[in-house]
Amino acid sequence: MADETPGLSPRAWVREQTETILATGTTDGQEVMGKPVVLLTLRGAKSGQLRYTPLMRVEHEGEYAAVASKGGAPEHPLWYYNIRAHPEFTLQDGKVTKTYRARELSGDERAKWWDIAVEAYPPYADYQAKTEREIPVFVLEPIA
Repeated sequence: MADETPGLSPRAWVREQTETILATGTTDGQEVMGKPVVLLTLRGAKSGQLRYTPLMRVEHEGEYAAVASKGGAPEHPLWYYNIRAHPEFTLQDGKVTKTYRARELSGDERAKWWDIAVEAYPPYADYQAKTEREIPVFVLEPIA
């Protein structure tokens, strides 16, 4: 089996943010551009290794959205492929960690969650305008 110690991002600011979450036991106070984040622990699509992935906090009625924006880049972020390959993972919001199942959205359901995401983090609208790809949106549903 793959190493079960989650890896940290090679990007310094992401790694530092994750280390702070791990040291304090909470995502509270961790932000990007003044907006809160949650911490996902995803399994790598190819490596099978666990990876910490902080994402913008987009929550609605106990479910979350994961928006694969990559700042409007022409390609999806690497974590997109991890979620597609391994859709069950943990999400930490504040001090609470639960298991969720991701489902990629389309049509009216994607449009609804896109609006919720843009309300939570307005730069998503600018990111979509920067790229020709439709930015993928996942709904993360808690597993009982």
